[in-house]
Amino acid sequence: MDARIKERLEAHIVATGLRRTKQRETIVEAAFATDDHFNADELLEKARKLDRTVSRATVYRTLQLLVECGLLRIVDLGRDQTYYDPNFLDKPQHNHLICLDCDRVVEFEDEHSALLHDCITRRLGFQPQMKSMRIEARCDELANTGHCKYKDEREKALAR
Repeated sequence: MDARIKERLEAHIVATGLRRTKQRETIVEAAFATDDHFNADELLEKARKLDRTVSRATVYRTLQLLVECGLLRIVDLGRDQTYYDPNFLDKPQHNHLICLDCDRVVEFEDEHSALLHDCITRRLGFQPQMKSMRIEARCDELANTGHCKYKDEREKALAR
């Protein structure tokens, strides 16, 4: 895990008077073990693989803590669930493209979109604080070939 994550979390815990716990540390380790987006249930499952005593309530409290200290960001992936993105420390200006066919999420950064966000907000009299873009699109691979490897993999995983 990135040392910056530990430092920011430790500073926030000290500033808020919280105590360090083994369960919280396990949850943080699970949250930042991958760059993948996750929901609370998925994080609980990952954390319980490391420590089966991790509780659902502690996962929810830790998620809130990680959002408060800026280590996680809540993202709307259009799936009627709250998802968390652990990638904003390294890529604070990234955006998301979501395939409507296979549900694949692709992160991207583009200086033109950042410029567009700035132009729009400033023209309307605002100072941008946080920017986010979500593009929903159809998969070219599926349209062109009738198959999408990501959709096929997802369907196989769901069938298990």
